Amino acid sequence: MLTLDPSSSTPPYEQLRDQLIDQIDNGKLVPGTKLPAVRRLATDLGLAPNTVARTYRELEARGHVHTRGRNGTIVATPDLAGGSDIAERARELTTEYVTAMTALGLSRDSIMHHLQRGITD
Repeated sequence: MLTLDPSSSTPPYEQLRDQLIDQIDNGKLVPGTKLPAVRRLATDLGLAPNTVARTYRELEARGHVHTRGRNGTIVATPDLAGGSDIAERARELTTEYVTAMTALGLSRDSIMHHLQRGITD
């Protein structure tokens, strides 16, 4: 069960991320387990969907989960959690980049512009 402490100085996305990592590390969430949909978990916890989405992006960047588009977010298998697979590492790096650019307040179009400009420079 996931719970948030609204009086904590730790932001909600960090509380959620840390609890999910703990459950994955302790085997409460086994590889292949499908996490709740972003909107459903946000509603259940009284959070904005973007807060849960950020948590899931960070978990994916760290290799704890894999997002399969409309098929949801799945707990990663241990052999992929370390990022040894090149395609997985590329996804992790992309997620980190997009997360950082989004935190700067850039739009999707602006992020794509920076990517294209970086490739051609």
